[in-house]
Amino acid sequence: MEHETILVVEDEEDIAELIRYNLEAEQYRVLSAASGEKGLEAARRSQPDLVLLDLMLPGMSGLEVCKALKSEPGTASILVVMVTARGEESDIVAGLELGAEDYVTKPFSTKVLIARVKAALRRRGTRIPTKDESIRLNDLEINPGRHEVRAGGAEVVLTNTEFRILHFLARRPGWVFTRYQIVDGIRGENYPVTERAVDVQIVALRRKLGGFGGMIETVRGVGYRFRE
Repeated sequence: MEHETILVVEDEEDIAELIRYNLEAEQYRVLSAASGEKGLEAARRSQPDLVLLDLMLPGMSGLEVCKALKSEPGTASILVVMVTARGEESDIVAGLELGAEDYVTKPFSTKVLIARVKAALRRRGTRIPTKDESIRLNDLEINPGRHEVRAGGAEVVLTNTEFRILHFLARRPGWVFTRYQIVDGIRGENYPVTERAVDVQIVALRRKLGGFGGMIETVRGVGYRFRE
């Protein structure tokens, strides 16, 4: 059986070696690159199944690498899991919008890293709806074009902010987002949403969704997710 290939793009040698050791222990084939330019070149050449991509790289940034990978037909299908430092929430949201599958925050547990890699590979082929596509999950329908939500066939009237939060979470079921990431992900120009206000919006959303409200789950100490 051919083992899946993972490209690790990380400029800190000790972290790169730690990741390599743990991935190889799980029987993955591991390649590595110490800069964004070399990582992009290696991805084009070797066509790995997944790229573990540090965002803070010398020269070409991780976000630039992600954008290049996802915009080129030859590499667009390669999975990308971002490795980020704390406090880079806006970069995480930007990476997810560019097409990255997931992220791991430094300092990370190797068990969490392996779990995220396995989950991303398991989800391979599951396409994330675009911002303009309708979503249907367990009799809950979200239509961004008509700005309409139906739960069990009945129309649910939401405010603009409530709709944006619901749509943001529902596009990636099972993924956990901090309050800051939710705000950053839905905020338009002069958009008046604060992290604390997210909690208020979620309470209102759950109430309006009735029996479907439980699909929005609280992850204690982190944020919220839409039930997978």
